[in-house]
Amino acid sequence: MRAALEEKVMGAKQWSSDWMRAALGLCVLRTLAAGPTYGYAIAAALEENGFGTIKGGTLYPLLTRYEVAGWIAVEWRVGAGGPERKYLSLTDTGRDELTTQTANWRDFTGTVLAHLDNTPTSSTALTTETAKS
Repeated sequence: MRAALEEKVMGAKQWSSDWMRAALGLCVLRTLAAGPTYGYAIAAALEENGFGTIKGGTLYPLLTRYEVAGWIAVEWRVGAGGPERKYLSLTDTGRDELTTQTANWRDFTGTVLAHLDNTPTSSTALTTETAKS
């Protein structure tokens, strides 16, 4: 029931916070693969692609961690009629990390889907089936 309520909030799909925590970093790297951009544009792109609203308190610490890790580079650019903006871009190390994380995510989600699509084979399920015979 909670999931149904979360989905109705503001008419957009609201993903589990656990799922968002697991996927957000990879999706931010993928967004940056399109070219240099700034934090607000990353959040807007993720929202446009169905992730819901990503708050600055979630996004900016992640970007800082990625900068410290050497996955993204920062460049200040003059804004169009406004203050400078902090543009972010993937480094070569960041592109390598994106490739690695994407492969790992595909393996992981494949494992989860295979488990969900198959008949349970745990000892409990086998014991239950044996007891029915």
